[in-house]
Amino acid sequence: MKLALITGGSKGLGAALVQWHLDQGWTVREYSRSGQGDVHVPCDFSAQDAGAAVLEGSFAELAQHPWDVLRLINNAGTLDPIGPLTDSEPSQWRAHLQINVAACVTATGLFLKHFSLSQAPQTVVNISSGAAVTPYHGWSLYCASKAALEAFTRCVALEQAAAPAPTTVVAIRPGVIETGMQAAIRAQDSAHFAQVEKFRKLSAEGLLQSPAEAAQRVCGLLARGVRSGEVYDVRDLG
Repeated sequence: MKLALITGGSKGLGAALVQWHLDQGWTVREYSRSGQGDVHVPCDFSAQDAGAAVLEGSFAELAQHPWDVLRLINNAGTLDPIGPLTDSEPSQWRAHLQINVAACVTATGLFLKHFSLSQAPQTVVNISSGAAVTPYHGWSLYCASKAALEAFTRCVALEQAAAPAPTTVVAIRPGVIETGMQAAIRAQDSAHFAQVEKFRKLSAEGLLQSPAEAAQRVCGLLARGVRSGEVYDVRDLG
């Protein structure tokens, strides 16, 4: 049996990743605030202690079962607040970093803790973005959080290299996808997001992937094999 644990799987790329794994016969657990269905586990990643408690309980229970393959995909994320840092408040900065960074750290740490005794091949996939290496006016928090996620990926991969049964840890930049997040980006004015016209043009020219296409590329990459500690950009794969 194959187990996929996916955070932020209620919509967009996350929902497409959930569906891809279900279609391939995986057992899936999806963690978010707004998901539905049998695989959904209610989890609010903006609430640090409550979110961690949900993951702890779920992972501990699932670890009691035998699995042939184990996969964690950290997909939960937010763009808010968009705009110059001076236009938002400390509470918003903390909320952003909690969802985009701390939740990923928590899910990864608890996954390694609870499934460390399993002999099944294990992979942690952190969904990143080209924003990790490209600065955008109005995205200081988002760019910083994705850069932090990629550094976290590399460091945990180094730690796992010394483990008796190392878990493969990678980050994947899935490219630009037509999601609700993209619609929110295009709705911004240039004062809040200076490069908004770039994203409007991508949409107008039909250059955005569907979530299903992006999920297929991400999972296709994983199926071909990945090297722990690497950051992959699906746009480099053709």
